Amino acid sequence: MSERIWTAALVVIGDEILSGRTQDKNVAQLASWLNVQGIRLAEVRVVADVESAIVEAVNALRARNDYLFTTGGIGPTHDDITVDAIAVALGVPVVVHPEARAVLTRYYESKGGITDTRLRMARVPEGADLIPNRMSGAPGIRVGNIFILAGVPHITAGMLDALTGTLEGGRPVLSRTIGSWVAESEIADLLGATERAHAGVSIGSYPFFREGRTGANFVVRATEQGVVDACVAALGDALGAAGHAVVEGGI
Repeated sequence: MSERIWTAALVVIGDEILSGRTQDKNVAQLASWLNVQGIRLAEVRVVADVESAIVEAVNALRARNDYLFTTGGIGPTHDDITVDAIAVALGVPVVVHPEARAVLTRYYESKGGITDTRLRMARVPEGADLIPNRMSGAPGIRVGNIFILAGVPHITAGMLDALTGTLEGGRPVLSRTIGSWVAESEIADLLGATERAHAGVSIGSYPFFREGRTGANFVVRATEQGVVDACVAALGDALGAAGHAVVEGGI
């Protein structure tokens, strides 16, 4: 019987990402964190601050993955519409979470007090739980298999830290990298044959052009170290036999 693969998707929300004004850092951060939890980031979608786009993305991705994460759009301003859009996607009303109200009231006690604008950050889809945020007071939100996180990377990191160990997953994916000064197209068949010969392994090929030469790094991934090592050894031997020197750790 094949091992259960747990998957997650990410919806990155924000006009500033699509315009290029802000560079997203949460994809890599979430992917790394998920891997430690034994969950694979299977797909990512970037959408604008438009309710219909968020609703469509959320409903499509939550249906075919174990978990769905969103980043962005949970601040206090008028264009922070993630909570409203996800409530629409789930068919539930938006309510003020009493614990979130209390957290924000305490946080802003010495910062001018709670206002209607700041209270927007206590709004959640009905039935949601909170994800602690030690950085800026305003909590993240968990509703079903959806995790609604901040867009600011260091705040996202704190929310992920609070979630560590709370999600069901499989075994983390392990990897090793080797590199060679060879055109990817020259050894495509060799890569495919090596991957097929090692059950449970995936080989990623990442070509580059440096110093006037073409090369590629090969990342071998599996959930067992012995399987990874055996595949790396076989791939290294095959590359060597074809006349291509191998660099452990990549080039």
